[in-house]
Amino acid sequence: MSTLPDHSPFSSAFSGEGPRVGVALAHGFTGSPHAVRAWAMELAAAGFAVRMPLLPGHGTSWQDLARSRWTDWHDAMDAAYLELEAECDAVFSAGISMGGALALRIAATRPVAGTILVNPALVIDDPRAPLAGILKLVLKSTPAIGNDILKPDVNEGAYDRTPVAAAHELNKLFKSTRLLLPRVTAPVRVFRSTVDHVVSDSSITALRRGLTQAPLQLTMLENSYHVATLDNDAGQIFSGSVDFIRDILAETRPGPDQSATASQKGDPHE
Repeated sequence: MSTLPDHSPFSSAFSGEGPRVGVALAHGFTGSPHAVRAWAMELAAAGFAVRMPLLPGHGTSWQDLARSRWTDWHDAMDAAYLELEAECDAVFSAGISMGGALALRIAATRPVAGTILVNPALVIDDPRAPLAGILKLVLKSTPAIGNDILKPDVNEGAYDRTPVAAAHELNKLFKSTRLLLPRVTAPVRVFRSTVDHVVSDSSITALRRGLTQAPLQLTMLENSYHVATLDNDAGQIFSGSVDFIRDILAETRPGPDQSATASQKGDPHE
């Protein structure tokens, strides 16, 4: 009997010594925390506090996702950040695919110490995307986009259909996030699969163009598809994330007044 993917959120308290460090971690569109659970556990094992929310509309049915809004997804990620900020000296944002867009929004609207992305999505290449707001009235769902994994016999537990209404919300999220990218100032680390059947290089191009104020470090993954956190290069992502966090902590220690600036950027939900 196969084990069903675990869709529940993940929460970890502090461990280890040194500065109290938190990571707010977001899963992808139509997916669940299962896709990033091992990543979260490795971060927790390294001594970091982790909050990995189950985004609204996910982990249940695609019909539930069809009733959600992109602002609901953002607000869940923002709440995870704020929970960590209240306890930590420094907080990082992280995510895969759509979760990468959410992590970038947090980086643009909150004083994160850095951002870690795996195959981040910022563009929908499907030419039908601009028409999704109309198509949703006559077409409820399209085929699934999940399980783009090179490693055999791995299931991320994504929905078996993609709701068109939610795809319309996704397009709005991406458009809004691209506009906010120049406000990101903390370092960004990206892990990018050389073969990705879900997110094209258009998203990486948009990221490069938008990050005018933040240093960007790109690591290519040669042996994974889109859901790389469950694929052959997962270990490289996990160890690279820990190294990135520790390198930033070694370079800059958050000052005692950092939390006072937490709301200055704000989140306009534009």
